[in-house]
Amino acid sequence: MTSRLAVRTGAAAAMAAFLIILAPAVAAERFEFAGDSTRIVFAEGRERTLLSGNARVTSDTMEIRADEIEIYGEDFRYALCTGNVRASDEERGIRIESDELFFDRQEEVLRAKGNAVLEDIENELVVRGGVLESRQQEELTIAQIQVRIFGDELTARGEYARYRRDDQVLELSGLPVVFWQGDEYRASRIIVNTETEEISLEGDVRGSITPAAEEPADDDPEKEPADE
Repeated sequence: MTSRLAVRTGAAAAMAAFLIILAPAVAAERFEFAGDSTRIVFAEGRERTLLSGNARVTSDTMEIRADEIEIYGEDFRYALCTGNVRASDEERGIRIESDELFFDRQEEVLRAKGNAVLEDIENELVVRGGVLESRQQEELTIAQIQVRIFGDELTARGEYARYRRDDQVLELSGLPVVFWQGDEYRASRIIVNTETEEISLEGDVRGSITPAAEEPADDDPEKEPADE
């Protein structure tokens, strides 16, 4: 017979400790959670925990805060977070904000939806989009729908972007536009290496270059002579 048990509690810390003991961690990974209100269901095949109010989950690689967080799956592998979501990996220097976020802590994959923003603090790059997917093991971020990217000397937009963090390479498609050091580039596909400051344009290439201001030469005939 399938056993069913639901638990509600305001003592989130005590219940969190109970669940950590009950469920084996994935690869002995540290996993903690807390919330103002906690509901736990032990129904075979449908085990889940729902955290409400100042909800938080913490693993070895990630801390996530949200209005509500649902944890489910074998060994509580998955977390679905909604409302004012903020995720951070301080060791890698990555922060994410969104309306909704799904986290697979075994594969270390995050999918953010609704006003999604990823900040790469180390490389001084911000990626915005309707949907963001961060694959931590691959150091890859994929952004879709009204993508906007902001860097130190870079601003870009498009409908689809891939950001390879290790290589500092940004690939844009879907009517992409890149503004780099005052110049404008348009093409079917644009690849920017922010480390080497190289830009590759593919298909229907257009651009607008702004010449750097030049200092007048010393022998400029229109230059006023110095007073003697």
